[in-house]
Amino acid sequence: MTSSSAEHGAAHEGLDGPALRDALFAEKDVQPIRSVDDWACEGIFDSDEELHEFREWVTAERKANLA
Repeated sequence: MTSSSAEHGAAHEGLDGPALRDALFAEKDVQPIRSVDDWACEGIFDSDEELHEFREWVTAERKANLA
């Protein structure tokens, strides 16, 4: 997806590239991911079986996309 600085309004007028990115991050108070623990969330999978199926799918996808 691409967008121009014009789509972001007057607050970001004249900004492009990294400057626009930084301004948008500051506006939304976006924080960097400091560790994988930032993504941790309990209860994503309803059961151990569902987790197992997901892991099998990830493994199959990785193998299928090897060059």
